[in-house]
Amino acid sequence: MELLQLQYFLAVARLEHVTEAARSLHVTQSSLSKTIQRLEEDLGVPLFDRTGRKLRLNEFGSRFLRRAERALFELEQGKQEISDLSSPEHGTIELAVTNASTLPNILREFRKRHPHIQFHVQMLTTQEMVMLLHRGEVDFCLSSPPIQGDDIECQTVFIDPILVAVPKGHRLADRSSVPLTELKDEWFVGVKRGYRTRDLVDSVCKSAGFEPKYVYEGNEPTRLSALVEAGIGIAFIPSTAMNSREHIQYLQVEEHELVREIALLWHRSRYISRAAMEFREVVVEYFGAISKQTDT
Repeated sequence: MELLQLQYFLAVARLEHVTEAARSLHVTQSSLSKTIQRLEEDLGVPLFDRTGRKLRLNEFGSRFLRRAERALFELEQGKQEISDLSSPEHGTIELAVTNASTLPNILREFRKRHPHIQFHVQMLTTQEMVMLLHRGEVDFCLSSPPIQGDDIECQTVFIDPILVAVPKGHRLADRSSVPLTELKDEWFVGVKRGYRTRDLVDSVCKSAGFEPKYVYEGNEPTRLSALVEAGIGIAFIPSTAMNSREHIQYLQVEEHELVREIALLWHRSRYISRAAMEFREVVVEYFGAISKQTDT
């Protein structure tokens, strides 16, 4: 059994399509098919059910996939550990985030301390993030909500209040806080259902006796402030996404607890380089400083 066979097998198992897997590996379809066929001959069983160029893992393939992922995971960890020992001040930290509002400040602070360390950041859904975490393909995730799992370490780093954002000139703009019940006749801009903040807000508003009326629903949380500023609607925006330069008034929610938890996640078995551990310290320090500002 060859390492190349395992790598090709993982690509086909994840994509379940010969053409797409070959494209991702930058090899020909015939080469990929022959390699998978040799692996199946070595094992003595078929690993896929085939329909044209589409393949679906069978019982043998599903069981073998778990072992193959673990084997390649350990080899990759060994490679990273050796790289860290030989060149600790260089390398790349793999990051995934569900919301990027706090990331620029965190990366700026870390870059001051480690100018030669590079970053690769992915903006993902919670489901995509969980998949990469289980595979051990990222060093850290910044996630809201926190994620629990047998192979996932989860450290809550900040309790983030969700505020009501209204444009200057709005009837509530001279207030510092507002009860949810006063918002039942307002029009809102927000992200689509399925985003943690949206689902949380809808649930809390329902407990207050109303469902928010949305005039805009999108996939880009950063766009909401501009829509509020333009007077399209008001919005629920986490405190970490506030921008003091905008012509927006932010109000605290009265009578109901409306907060989101931000957590730092990592794989229990993934090798954590010295640079990655120091990145974790920067994240904890950053949110610790914000917490102190909030408390004062």
